[in-house]
Amino acid sequence: MKIRRLAGAVALVSSVALSGCGHIPGSDAESSTVTVWLMKGSASQGFVDRFKKSYEAEHPSVELEFVIQEWGGIGPKVLKALEGDDAPDVIEVGNTQVAQYAESGELRDLTLESIRDLGAEDWLPGLAEPGKVNGAQYGIPWYAANRVVIYNKDLFAEAGITELPKTREEWVDVSERLDTADRQGIYLAGQNWYVLAGFVWDEGGELADDTGGDWQGALDSPAALRGMDFYKTLQALGSGPKDADEQSPPETDVFAGGKVAQIISVPGSAALIEQQNPALKGKLGYFPIPGKSAAKPGAVFTGGSDLIVPEGADHRGEGIEVVKALAGAKWQTELARAMSYVPNKPALASVVEGQEGTSAMAEGATEGRATPNSPNWPAVEADNPIKPYMTAVLEGGDPAEEAKKASDRITSKLITG
Repeated sequence: MKIRRLAGAVALVSSVALSGCGHIPGSDAESSTVTVWLMKGSASQGFVDRFKKSYEAEHPSVELEFVIQEWGGIGPKVLKALEGDDAPDVIEVGNTQVAQYAESGELRDLTLESIRDLGAEDWLPGLAEPGKVNGAQYGIPWYAANRVVIYNKDLFAEAGITELPKTREEWVDVSERLDTADRQGIYLAGQNWYVLAGFVWDEGGELADDTGGDWQGALDSPAALRGMDFYKTLQALGSGPKDADEQSPPETDVFAGGKVAQIISVPGSAALIEQQNPALKGKLGYFPIPGKSAAKPGAVFTGGSDLIVPEGADHRGEGIEVVKALAGAKWQTELARAMSYVPNKPALASVVEGQEGTSAMAEGATEGRATPNSPNWPAVEADNPIKPYMTAVLEGGDPAEEAKKASDRITSKLITG
């Protein structure tokens, strides 16, 4: 997840039945060491320590071993572990990576546990859907994060704006009022394709369609073109570059200059802004990306992490129990509060009340989506056709022609990987 795009431990419940490890439940003569791979930055050391202490106290026959992994190069490393003889018992993976790993045939099907024990029907769709492949739930939602609008309260006040926009129409009106000779209404880089994806989904479009297992690029559909048209309207209300993404230059650096009224980013970007310009501390606000009507916020790309259990893990049964604990209400609450994440169920959103940015993120997450659930989608992102398509349209190219070219490139990558 680029934001973008963020588990594990163990429990013993009738170990003979669940894991086949052979010791007598409750016996101190033998214990199981359950290995959990977590990604760097996903959980604080304090959270990991609290979970380990609590879990091992409740499950004396289990010892948890957490191994921290880097996001860079994690795909091949996980695939190698899945196919080897010493796979970890639990692995945290990006929510959009599950399909890639499931294709290996080395993941445990957790459909039963998700329905029976974890209330899968109540999960955020942006986490749950990419964890499901061909009807089977392989990834268990752990946490979510998504973009919101971060705004400069002083600039809103100077423009006489007292109510935050709830609809796209209101958002454009507010942004136009904020966009002046010496101030940008909104800074939106031309190639921020995750933001575009939300506008496409709002219109009923898709980045790619699954036609019976054959994926095809879909940016040239009427709905997707309407999403691009709205992006163009919004992007014109500032001076964001048409030929670069949000990291070139970093949008947080631009916002920190004090002359930008809004950016679309994760709430955690506020810390980077305040670091660059301490004078903005306490002057940043947040609201969900507005939707087409006030009835619900706009669609957003949901980044975050799912938990998977390798089929060949030595302590697979115990690993499943650890996943259930981490994905349950108690530790979801702990994680959300400790890391300012969105919990895996909207019903738990109240646990982050009082955290303005996280609350806005949780509200938007109810309309969260994920990228196409194809195992070959990483190949699309590796050489992303969506970015040059956006630039071409913003620079005056014919939207339908450019969208067709981009869609054909997406289709090719989804076929060949």
